[in-house]
Amino acid sequence: MFKISITEIGNDQEEEVVIRCHEVNDEVLSIVQKLKKNENIILGSSGSEVFRISVKDIFYIESVDNKTFIYCQNQVFDTKARLYELEEKLSGTKMFRCSKAMILNLAKVRSVAPSMNGRFEARLTNGESVIISRQYVPNLKKRLGM
Repeated sequence: MFKISITEIGNDQEEEVVIRCHEVNDEVLSIVQKLKKNENIILGSSGSEVFRISVKDIFYIESVDNKTFIYCQNQVFDTKARLYELEEKLSGTKMFRCSKAMILNLAKVRSVAPSMNGRFEARLTNGESVIISRQYVPNLKKRLGM
């Protein structure tokens, strides 16, 4: 069992993760892999430009007609990554698969309410609403502690 300590720092300091252990074993290497895998940046393009998009700025990611789009506050980006690849990359973050075609940032959800046929509707902080498919509702309730 690991002891976990978190220290908040000022915006002028660089964030870092320090692992103190007796030996570097498989468990420690697994933690390092997860930390590296979960870099909170996704590449998206708009026109001919490629942007580094912070996961905290994403409202949701949607797949439409075999194209994947990243929706932020004021801009929509497209990405060559598949939804399942992004879901895997974003595991361990606030991102949540809410339907076959969408990944939702739970940090951007203002409220959730039951909808028709066992589905839920999530109202986002930007005023948009998205539907959570009924097969994903149990996981949503678990993630939100409902």
